[in-house]
Amino acid sequence: MRKTRVLVVDDSASVRQAMIAILTADPELEVTTASDPFVAARHIQQVVPDVILLDVEMPRMDGLTFLRKLMAQRPIPVVMCSSLVEEGSETLLQALEAGAVDVILKPRLGVVEHLADAHVQIRETVKGAARARLRARPSARNVPDGPQRKLSADAVLPPPSGNAMSRTTEMVVCIGASTGGTEALREVLEALPANAPGMVVVQHMPERFTRAFAQRLDSLCAVDVHEAADGDTVMRGRVLIAPGGLRHTLLERHGARYVVAVREGPLVSRHRPSVDVLFRSAARNAGANAVGVIMTGMGDDGARGLLEMKQAGARTIAQDEATSVVFGMPKEAIARGAADRVVPLGRIARELLQATAR
Repeated sequence: MRKTRVLVVDDSASVRQAMIAILTADPELEVTTASDPFVAARHIQQVVPDVILLDVEMPRMDGLTFLRKLMAQRPIPVVMCSSLVEEGSETLLQALEAGAVDVILKPRLGVVEHLADAHVQIRETVKGAARARLRARPSARNVPDGPQRKLSADAVLPPPSGNAMSRTTEMVVCIGASTGGTEALREVLEALPANAPGMVVVQHMPERFTRAFAQRLDSLCAVDVHEAADGDTVMRGRVLIAPGGLRHTLLERHGARYVVAVREGPLVSRHRPSVDVLFRSAARNAGANAVGVIMTGMGDDGARGLLEMKQAGARTIAQDEATSVVFGMPKEAIARGAADRVVPLGRIARELLQATAR
């Protein structure tokens, strides 16, 4: 079987070497590198990669300009790799809107060490991007290469007890997404009215990127969209985006209110925040008062949790294959019998509104 060809475009020699070590630890990946977009363009003329890992800040041509040229001329799945944080989040959002399928964030200091520590997530992100369906767009440190233990939501909270509150309160919607999810979520949330049920969203994203993402959605949608903070109330007309990177976001019940808890914990289903953790907390604390939605993404995070929500009485929805950038997470949920409904992206907003109607 042919290996997945990865082209790493970064002006830092140390980052290129780190990426070679991390990615080639997976026998399914084959890696070449380029020091800038001009060298990358010559590589692509000879051998077309399956996925490009692209830096944002480079001297001769920045990554966003190269991405736009690439999407207009020869679309290839691209993962952006950047040291930019809050001040550069708008650039990364523009990259996702321009056609990048995912983002890996690297810190300004200790870049190589960070990339090595995150090797599993980097490899899975790259492999997921290589499988992405692209939509039409306008014109060296030692790295562990053995199998990594994959934790379940048990590492954060116990399984549902079956004693969730009966239908006596407002409905709440929990949504999980990963690769391709930023644009998919925008489409869903833009279609919602200002009085839509309260929602909590886990979108796999790097640390300190979700705040800008939430602000961007807030400017486009009738609902209010915010990055979640510990203790925030889930209420009608509000969408809370789980902060990326270091903590999990859970749904809890405080008296007559639903609130979010933002907690530290290990990677679950190789992610933090994890969709499985959010969905399990909804199964435990909301039961039939909840609706679960699983959307485009690589892997199986959320599949088990969505089944637990369904078993607790929640209505469950999965995005279909035709409209998913990567049909991984929804496919796994459907295979487990976790989805009541399987619908295209354009119908998800209507489905969840119908599922929450009293």
